[in-house]
Amino acid sequence: MLPPVFFLISLNGFSNLSENNFKFDQASHSFMEGGRLIESPPPSIEALVHQSADPKALTNEYMSVLEADIINLLIGPLAEAKHVAEIDNEPFNQRLVNLQALKNYGGSSKLEVVDDYLQGFSTSQQERDKKLDALFTVAFKFLNDHENWAAIAKLANHIVINDQNSIRYEDVASVLEP
Repeated sequence: MLPPVFFLISLNGFSNLSENNFKFDQASHSFMEGGRLIESPPPSIEALVHQSADPKALTNEYMSVLEADIINLLIGPLAEAKHVAEIDNEPFNQRLVNLQALKNYGGSSKLEVVDDYLQGFSTSQQERDKKLDALFTVAFKFLNDHENWAAIAKLANHIVINDQNSIRYEDVASVLEP
């Protein structure tokens, strides 16, 4: 199993991303370790927007951030699965590597976090499953894209060669520059 790697990402415009206060503020800067944009999801989207002057805009912003976090959480175990498939010279496709298979690639804890995120999305298990399937497909397509996978492999090589377990965004950008 590959070791976890943590990114320190500087975000412009997001501040105080927590269950009690989700704001979009152009003037602020936030730093999140691990690449997650939401530290802890609210119990429901309704609870989040109840206190907002512009609930529709906040809902749209929150959904974009929620989806980005879920996709990012899925990509880690998917990358591990693709790496193992390449080493073993086995096929890598969405039928073989599904959500349940991610548990075999260090994805159990990430799937628990994804489930926490989706609990606030909807009370309907069917709606949560549909959303998760759609986001899994997006994550799989992203990872399976040749150029994206080449960039991920280049970054992974850099991290292994330099024996790092965390990397700053600026360093990621310099490694991936052509």
